[in-house]
Amino acid sequence: MTIRTTAPNGLDDRPIPVQAKLAAAWTSFMFLVIYIDYFHLYQPGEIDVIRGGDIFVFEISGTLMSVFFALIAIPTLMVLLSMTLPARVNRTTNLVVALLFIPICVFNAAGASWDWAFYYGLTIGVEVLILAFILRSAWTWPRTPSPSVPDLVEPDRSQIQLGR
Repeated sequence: MTIRTTAPNGLDDRPIPVQAKLAAAWTSFMFLVIYIDYFHLYQPGEIDVIRGGDIFVFEISGTLMSVFFALIAIPTLMVLLSMTLPARVNRTTNLVVALLFIPICVFNAAGASWDWAFYYGLTIGVEVLILAFILRSAWTWPRTPSPSVPDLVEPDRSQIQLGR
């Protein structure tokens, strides 16, 4: 039986593992990317341009759609990988992928008119903030186990008696 010696504040604020923070950030990033792409269709004339066979300056083709799929699949897979990769590989993967996605996010403003500058500035800004959170979380990954994880302590070998 546990006896509390302090009055409870009503909320439990347990440490969140870095892997869960990273997976949540990549999930947020993906929702944002999807909605930014969706809201892009509301720009006047954009659907007509797409129906005409172009996206930005690129002709719509299987190759272009495959590139777009790969660009979306990478952060989608990062949700899974952030929860399953070993810590060292996880940290490195998150650092590399987040760094690579910053210029990709900024490229979304290419060709935009000044009428849409606030929209692109706002959306790219939020995307980059999430990527900065991912970079910070991965960079500052704790070197010791979290307090919520039981310590796996090796026995003190000087105290072990070897058959004596």
